[in-house]
Amino acid sequence: MTHILRVDSSMRTEGSVSRNLTDQLIDKLSTDDTQVTVRDLAKGIPLIDEAWIGANFTDPAERNAEQKAALAKSDELVNELHSADTIVIAAPVYNFHVPAALKAWIDMVARARETFRYTESGPEGLVTGKKVYVVMTSGGTVLGAENDFVSGWLKYILAFMGMTDVTFIDSSGLMLDETKAEKAKAEIAEVA
Repeated sequence: MTHILRVDSSMRTEGSVSRNLTDQLIDKLSTDDTQVTVRDLAKGIPLIDEAWIGANFTDPAERNAEQKAALAKSDELVNELHSADTIVIAAPVYNFHVPAALKAWIDMVARARETFRYTESGPEGLVTGKKVYVVMTSGGTVLGAENDFVSGWLKYILAFMGMTDVTFIDSSGLMLDETKAEKAKAEIAEVA
């Protein structure tokens, strides 16, 4: 059985290009024995705060009940990430970057001792052996352009956590090129 983690970050639930393309990609990747975990960030995600930071930097064996509670949602999200074979991230571009909810999700899962660790030779990602697809959509920002602050950042932070096999489904610059959504559908059709 394969396990896909789907992370939706569009705040639009109706008429969302990223959600529509992600539906198609999930259909393409799924077989009869595929389990899909959906993490819809439009339904809300907590932000890290002082209690979270204090709990995260406390040795796990020494955390009290309040600290464990402060990390409970983060632990759940980290477990979803580790449990998946494939991660599909729907990443619309809002004001030249990812939606705030997607940044909050990254903050919740990029955790020392959980998804990365520091070694004598530098940081080491602990979330390895995963295939990641990023469905990038935007109105005017084009994948790889000078004002694309999304793709490079996502590739970097995912690799920091150990996920280096990342493929972008490009539906960027939709207002500049009306055929981009169709090109993205063709990219999805080519996914093995």
